[in-house]
Amino acid sequence: MTTMFLPSLPSGLRSRAGGFLGGAHAQEPAPASALAEDAPAPSIRIQTNALQALCRQVFGFRLAMIALGAPFALERAEGNFGVGLVGAAVVASFVGSYAMLRDWETFAPLLIKYRSLMAADLAFGSVLLLTASPDSALGYATVCTPLLAGLLYGWRGAGIFAVVQILLLGAAYVAWASRMSGPASTLLISGFCVAAGVVGVTLRNLMFRFGEATQALSEAKARLAVTDAVGEERARLAREMHDSVAKTLQGVAMAAESLAVSADRMDPMTVKHQAGMVARSARRAAAESREILSDLRRQADYEDGGVDVAEELTARVKDFTDRTGISAHLTPVGPTPVPSVPHAVARQLVTVATEAMENSHRHAHAQHVTVELGTLDGMFRVSILDDGTGLPPGLRLDDLRRAGHFGLVGMVERAAGIGARIRIGRGRSEGGTEVRLELPVSALTAPAAVLLAHPD
Repeated sequence: MTTMFLPSLPSGLRSRAGGFLGGAHAQEPAPASALAEDAPAPSIRIQTNALQALCRQVFGFRLAMIALGAPFALERAEGNFGVGLVGAAVVASFVGSYAMLRDWETFAPLLIKYRSLMAADLAFGSVLLLTASPDSALGYATVCTPLLAGLLYGWRGAGIFAVVQILLLGAAYVAWASRMSGPASTLLISGFCVAAGVVGVTLRNLMFRFGEATQALSEAKARLAVTDAVGEERARLAREMHDSVAKTLQGVAMAAESLAVSADRMDPMTVKHQAGMVARSARRAAAESREILSDLRRQADYEDGGVDVAEELTARVKDFTDRTGISAHLTPVGPTPVPSVPHAVARQLVTVATEAMENSHRHAHAQHVTVELGTLDGMFRVSILDDGTGLPPGLRLDDLRRAGHFGLVGMVERAAGIGARIRIGRGRSEGGTEVRLELPVSALTAPAAVLLAHPD
């Protein structure tokens, strides 16, 4: 199943939903643990994505060092209990590193949330280090622990894990001092542990600062796109007024003037016919004016906070069910209420949702359609999911354009017009399709009011 992300704006890096406890009844925050992050990360999901490449490289290096040093540890283990303990430590360390390398997206949130997992891994690594000696390949694997702690937990976590790792290196050196030429290698690795922790924290902070800058840029782009959409809507209304009402009224004026000049020279039937034409043209101008005034009244909704998209989508979903007989319903998602949306933006969102439902009926032959609406992680989201046949593999927009199928292309263009991120791909049911639109909530505030306060 193909998944397309078009046009893509980076998703918001910091969740702004909820978290406000005001007044005298606000609860005091719980005391932070010693391993708490010294600087709050934007979110677990974004944090794991931002650090994915670096952490995977670290775990790959650690996996290689464990593979090289494990034979030394097993060879130097004494007794059945010692061999079993070292064997268990080898398996746990190797499997843990391999799991993080292969399925980082699955296990990384657990490693970030439960810092005790890093401590448990450190304990297994210490068993191997004490058995194999610091001058083996396992000594260099110890550098990975403070580096990972710096990347994932910040200064406090890196400092604690670096100190503990250095103490374990010292204990291992004391245990193997009689067989080692001197403490030079142990001191060198200890220095590497300190440097690795500093490097990890520095890289972490740089990525988070870059993420915050990216978030600000994304929100600014989305806000400008919304402003442009509102401006284009106003320009469209101006064109329609010029092309319809203005021309019709000009025709009415010319016909009325002609009738006034020549009425005394025409027979009554001709005068009646000309007067009827003037009346019909005037009624047409009045109808066109009502249509434009209706649009302008919706534009004035900006001053009251915008359009209720939930109400609009509820009506579209009901109409879709009545026309097609397909079961469809609107489901709210997210912990916060759905914000009002500027009319120009709401029109595009509702149009994309309607087109997606029609595609579910015409092309996917779906039996059930779900429309989800809400705000999650600071993003305004509209998702249309069905249980139909899904999209063909390898689908591309260029192929659709060449084949003359412009439904999905139109969705992408409408999303681009308001600065939204659109995802068209596999849904949650097997074979189904999901069309998801996301727009920063911050982009939905202020632009309309600015335009109304400063008209062209």
